[in-house]
Amino acid sequence: MSLYDEGHTVAGWTGFGIATVGSGVVGLGVCAASLPLVVGGLAVVAVSVLVTWVLHLAGWGKPPGVRPRGQWGMRDRDAQARGGHPGCVSCRLAGRGRRAVVVAVAAGRSTAAESTPLSPVE
Repeated sequence: MSLYDEGHTVAGWTGFGIATVGSGVVGLGVCAASLPLVVGGLAVVAVSVLVTWVLHLAGWGKPPGVRPRGQWGMRDRDAQARGGHPGCVSCRLAGRGRRAVVVAVAAGRSTAAESTPLSPVE
């Protein structure tokens, strides 16, 4: 089994569900040749991105990369979310995580993303 547990989070599944509904509305709008339905569906897809982002920042989404098996459950909130995840675009857009990475690099320490082995072999 893979050590990567990407997307198996409350934020990921909620965003997927909302985006699926939005895509269905866009498809219905295309089939019905209705510009308001297409625009409405695209708005729902945009809302799915925002909802996923907010849930990630609230700790219901987890950072990319390898996590311990104990943190693989969907009901486990991420304790690092408030401080930001190194290398996470979502956290960087919210202004989180930059300071920790800058301080670690300035001090000559490696960040968690750099020191985590990618597989049991490494």
